[in-house]
Amino acid sequence: QVQLEESGGGVVHTGDSLTLTCVGSGDAFSNYHLAWFRQAPGQERLFIGTVSKAGGTVYYVDSVRGRFTISRDNTKNTVYLQMNSLKSEDTAVYYCAAASTFGGEWRSLSGYDYWGQGTQVTVSS
Repeated sequence: QVQLEESGGGVVHTGDSLTLTCVGSGDAFSNYHLAWFRQAPGQERLFIGTVSKAGGTVYYVDSVRGRFTISRDNTKNTVYLQMNSLKSEDTAVYYCAAASTFGGEWRSLSGYDYWGQGTQVTVSS
């Protein structure tokens, strides 16, 4: 199993950039597919994107594609979410998640086994 901890959230203005970091501990980080989710106030937790075990394949939802970048460094047990051109709609608690297998539920909460505690990102107008 793996433990995850996000950091890097904060308050920024529209158009700003921010990078979130998720650090894993436990067994080998390279054993896991990783994803980012976010949950806005009063809303359900939603999938943002995912990165493959070796970092070679990345997928993003339309709302963040072209603005957000997911990358990972398995030697540092770390996955990153680089966010550019932030909008007020990006305000949410951001979570990283890990899955030991990659299957049909990879866009859903149920596809992931391990979760961080979340970090708050607030984008003001």
